[in-house]
Amino acid sequence: MDRFSHQHQAPVRAAAPGRRTMKKASLALALLAIGSAGAAQAQTQSPAPKARAATAKPPAARPGAKAAPLAPVTEGRVATATAWQQCTTLAGDTERLVCFDQWSKSQQKIVDAVEARSTEAAGTGNAPPGAAASALRADVAAALATAQPATAEGGSVTASAGIIGVGLEQGCKDRQFSNLSRFWELESGSNCPTFSLRGFRANSLSVVGASSVNRLPTSGNPNNDATTALDYRKEELRLQLSVRTKVASGLLTPAGSTLRDSLWVAYSQQSYWQFFNSGLSRPFRSTDYEPEVIYVYPTTASLPGGWNWRYSGAGLVHQSNGQSDPLSRSWNRFYLMTGFEKGNDFSLQARAWKRLHESADKDNNPQIANYIGRGELTGTWNYDTKNTFVATARSSFGGTQRGSGRIEWLRSLGDGAGNSFSGLRLHTQLFSGYGDSLIDYNYKRTVFSVGLSLVDF
Repeated sequence: MDRFSHQHQAPVRAAAPGRRTMKKASLALALLAIGSAGAAQAQTQSPAPKARAATAKPPAARPGAKAAPLAPVTEGRVATATAWQQCTTLAGDTERLVCFDQWSKSQQKIVDAVEARSTEAAGTGNAPPGAAASALRADVAAALATAQPATAEGGSVTASAGIIGVGLEQGCKDRQFSNLSRFWELESGSNCPTFSLRGFRANSLSVVGASSVNRLPTSGNPNNDATTALDYRKEELRLQLSVRTKVASGLLTPAGSTLRDSLWVAYSQQSYWQFFNSGLSRPFRSTDYEPEVIYVYPTTASLPGGWNWRYSGAGLVHQSNGQSDPLSRSWNRFYLMTGFEKGNDFSLQARAWKRLHESADKDNNPQIANYIGRGELTGTWNYDTKNTFVATARSSFGGTQRGSGRIEWLRSLGDGAGNSFSGLRLHTQLFSGYGDSLIDYNYKRTVFSVGLSLVDF
């Protein structure tokens, strides 16, 4: 991300030999700042020095030695990190000085931010973030130490086009951290600002084909039995909107800890649209509304087999379809949840819920937990950077075993910029069981869908 860029344009000219001293001086300053950041991090038993640049020395390069290959995240940004080269092409002394000043300030910001990110990640039990940040700093230092001015005669560039933060994406998008850490912002390094709008479940548009369709919905409450069957088709479109925002952080985690608990407000909405049913004027067959409040607390326990217990939490959720009787359906639940992961390849997440009591005369959907279930287990396998497989099982845990099963395949449809990633997916899903929608809480069917989803934006 171009965190420190502006739009000043200047024509490119060949660098004059007399400016070689200025380029070397700027390069030395950059190396001094980056090298001192590494020295400060190494002093884990003492406070960070106040005058970092005055006590550290830049890494010495051996004559004739070849630079080590850059990390994949860094390679595409080395040219922009050496934007000082472009400053030498400016004709005016004032413009050139301003350009160098901007570049120098931005490099110190990069060093400070990467050092802070690495320091925050230390001690959390999540080794990759700190290691990645250290490797990133070393790569930048090596790149700056070996870079040579390379400008084309007659070309044109933005004077500060390369003055950006290396690896400084918002924490919840930074792949130095694990999937669950980013999703729930479990660490200070994987944190995004409060009240930022983020995705929750998949935001999707899918074409649906089902084994059957509920043309005459019924309920255990006779006041909620439909009396007229409608000629719905088994082919539909399904639309889902799901967003959330973090309203508070650091409520119960210790002061000074790099771990962050959080309080969230989320909203999800799913609709089945009879788009292919022109005979009924293409109505929406059902729409479910689901607001909820979620609290998440991070954990760092290591488990056998390379697994880590990452979080636990609780939530309160209301779900209803906004209809009047006899088609009205609604219920309220309190749930507990937890999550585990093994690297970035596998994760397991579980939820168990308890329905809040409603009087029999006001209960639109008696025995709903005996159909939809009382808990669910979701397993995720990130096969590679492009393909993800998800399986979800729900169970009623009662004498009569009901519930549902769902398997999903998500295929990435694009690459993100830099260290971030694309959230657009081809989304294929197979569902079988009860509760595909609230109106179908006691209606069993099998549904296959293919569509596009936007996840974790």
